[in-house]
Amino acid sequence: MPSVSVVVPVLDDADHLRCCLDALAEQTRRPDEVIVVDNGSHDDSVAVAQAAGAIVLTERVRGIARASARGYDRATGDVIVRLDADSVPPPDWVARAVRILEDRAAVAVTGPGRPHDGGPIVRLVWGAVYMRPYFALVSAALGRPPLFGSAMAMRRDTWLAIRGRAHREDPEVHDDVDLSMQLDPAWRVVADRALAVQVSARPLSGLRSAFVRTRRAFHTFRVNGRRANPVRRWARRARVAVRERASAGWIHR
Repeated sequence: MPSVSVVVPVLDDADHLRCCLDALAEQTRRPDEVIVVDNGSHDDSVAVAQAAGAIVLTERVRGIARASARGYDRATGDVIVRLDADSVPPPDWVARAVRILEDRAAVAVTGPGRPHDGGPIVRLVWGAVYMRPYFALVSAALGRPPLFGSAMAMRRDTWLAIRGRAHREDPEVHDDVDLSMQLDPAWRVVADRALAVQVSARPLSGLRSAFVRTRRAFHTFRVNGRRANPVRRWARRARVAVRERASAGWIHR
């Protein structure tokens, strides 16, 4: 059975972190280690993590990409799960993710977020204005589903293959989109609605939040240059698909 590490970056989010760690303690497939990466909190986030028995790392340089990468580097599990501090996974989340990754063709798996706060209107429009557009638009650009940082898991050897390309030093990148761009377009990423987690509705908290996220999305594509080019990515995927069909005897000369 593969070992599992869970990485949770946090910055001044003690109350949400407590709920996240409580949910991890209730998993039917308990993680072998939980790594909380504190990115300079001034609240009780570190104390909450320590009380839950998590491994606590301190990343003093601000940036979720850097904090997350610090956790991935420290992780020892065969499978690395990434949750945000406000993620609340259902009890079978880890077990489902690990089961999907038993298929060696899959390098990573992800699911959507569903808001647990923000009121009925936010919950009503969440999918239409945030979650579905994220997966649809970024999938179209990448040539396959993107990772969603609040609910994702990847093989450790996947991280080792791409870690040198991740823009961990850039605090303006969307770390999950950036990570998604480092994965070869031909690699299989599974997006499964059954892997939904509850999250905070903060992405829809106002115009400023929407502006910042949009700006960072464009920045992430810009810094990835040729690797982010949709035409190149789809062409790469098509070439690999043709070779696979040929090797399987689908194409006869």
